Amino acid sequence: MKILVTGANGYLGQGIVSALLDDGAEVVAADRKTDRVDGRAQAFECDLYSIEDPYHYFGCPDALLHLAWRDGFIHYSDAHIDDLPLHYAFLQSFANSDVKKIAAMGSMHEIGFFEGSIKEDTPCRPVTPYGISKNALRQLAEMLCSQNGKVFQWLRGFYIVGNSRYGSSVFSKLTAAELEGKAEFPFTMGQNQFDFIDYDEFCRRSARAVEQDEVCGIINICSGHPEKLADRAERFIKENGYSIRLKYGAFPDRPYDSKAVWGDSSKIDAIMRSK
Repeated sequence: MKILVTGANGYLGQGIVSALLDDGAEVVAADRKTDRVDGRAQAFECDLYSIEDPYHYFGCPDALLHLAWRDGFIHYSDAHIDDLPLHYAFLQSFANSDVKKIAAMGSMHEIGFFEGSIKEDTPCRPVTPYGISKNALRQLAEMLCSQNGKVFQWLRGFYIVGNSRYGSSVFSKLTAAELEGKAEFPFTMGQNQFDFIDYDEFCRRSARAVEQDEVCGIINICSGHPEKLADRAERFIKENGYSIRLKYGAFPDRPYDSKAVWGDSSKIDAIMRSK
């Protein structure tokens, strides 16, 4: 299977590209820069949205996995709204091609404020430009795939735990602060409960989802259970042997974050069992 991965040089792209390659897929990796992309992939440094015929330009892949997205952790960035037409036009060009599958990375922020287990059919009421744009692209991608007979997959990502300093999550920021020799890390009270999944496992699950066609539509890439942010952060510090301490109460909780939210992992669990 030949899979085009956009945003391949990003935090998620790097790990997912490697996971796909480990499973034997042929990977075409595209991004503005590709210096962190697994050397086994065929790399293209380019502006995705200026290519007239991306399907043929990237060598007629069997599947597209669209990860490219600006300012993912800046939830109120105008880039989410500004870039939406570019994402749509890019997916539309593939929907009109001979590609067999269109998959894209979503986010639990599409749901908006919600408490409990998020299922594939949980109503979406996003409250930030990031969540609104992701949800709009999901609906547009599903429409394009339905109109053109393509397999559609939407990988809804949850809270990823990794020790790369290059990410934008609280765990990447903790790692960066530790490497800078800081003694304390400003933190919330950490009482909100989220669905945490380790980076390597997230990448493996994302890769396995795209490599198969039996389970489609929205697929929650999650662990399936909640954990307090404070507990996971403290455990993360111990797992990595860090000396930094959390300074609780330095920041308030974000008003749009749920008190306890996690994903229904039924579909991804079935995929992982079948491989």
